Amino acid sequence: MDYIQPRPSSIVAALYTARDLEVEVAILHGPSGCSFKHARLLEEDGMRVLTTSLADNEFIFGGQAVLERVLKGAEKDFAPKRMAVVGTCVSMIIGEDLQAAIDASGVETPTIAIDIHAGFRENIQGVLAALEPAAAIGWISADELERQRRLLAAANEVERLRGAASRSYIEPSRGDLKHVAARRLINLAREGKRGVAVMNAKKETAYMFADELLALHDACPDAEITYIANLEDRGLPKVRADAARVLQGMREAGLDPELLGALDEYGANGDAIGERIREIEPDFALIVGVPHAVPPEYTAGVEVVSVTNGPRQVAPLREMGHAAVVVEVDLHPKTLGVRSIVESEFGAVVRSIARGE
Repeated sequence: MDYIQPRPSSIVAALYTARDLEVEVAILHGPSGCSFKHARLLEEDGMRVLTTSLADNEFIFGGQAVLERVLKGAEKDFAPKRMAVVGTCVSMIIGEDLQAAIDASGVETPTIAIDIHAGFRENIQGVLAALEPAAAIGWISADELERQRRLLAAANEVERLRGAASRSYIEPSRGDLKHVAARRLINLAREGKRGVAVMNAKKETAYMFADELLALHDACPDAEITYIANLEDRGLPKVRADAARVLQGMREAGLDPELLGALDEYGANGDAIGERIREIEPDFALIVGVPHAVPPEYTAGVEVVSVTNGPRQVAPLREMGHAAVVVEVDLHPKTLGVRSIVESEFGAVVRSIARGE
């Protein structure tokens, strides 16, 4: 399919993966503006992102000497435990050897070279470009690398079938009104209908999506609702740490959900969640995070309220038969750098309606 809407960048995917590998300093080898927004966001999450700031002179004569200087300076100034050099379109076009620069710099910090550029249709190439050298250096096992390959393929397939990559262009939408969807959920629960509330979140987005399950539990503590969350202990270091924090936060708030899947298994978790929904036989469902991972045949006859952070995901979810689709705008920036559950807009509305406000 030829896309005419923007798609995620493989360079950015590499940066986020470096963060999940507990890299403390990432060096973008390219122009100063490359991936600027995400570089700033990742600094909020604790990873320093530097750039070699290549200009037209280096475009012609190469920038290895510049990269070596930045590597030395980063090691001296920040004393990181791990570093990564991340390629860009410029470094690829001029044929820079990132590993040669690392070796020549003389840095002693364990450092990986991530040979990547933005010329891939699927951003999972950036994830693999980071994971493969990480496995080679011993940061992850060969088994974990293969597990990640399977998960990435599954996530890609979900997006192709029912996500933002399912067509050439999808009109962005803010979804349904939050107070209307919240009132319907509360009414169903208080009428004695059987419900299920599922979080199938992608990595750190769980810090906010978990709040929506907590809000429903706060509003209807005695309702017949089964709570499920993908917070099992698997994945890259940061992913596992995030899952543990979110689960602890939910338990401290009085909700101990069933665990089904891990935070990096959101794309591969759909059938397992669907089978569990079938076992429960609910009248209604709240599905948050990556709701389109659950194939529609599992929710046929169930009144589904779904919550996503993707404006382009609204139309596909409605086509799947979801009764209401809510969008948490700017969720991702609000969950970077946090270490505890963050109140969601939808959760705040649910609580307000439950209090009669």
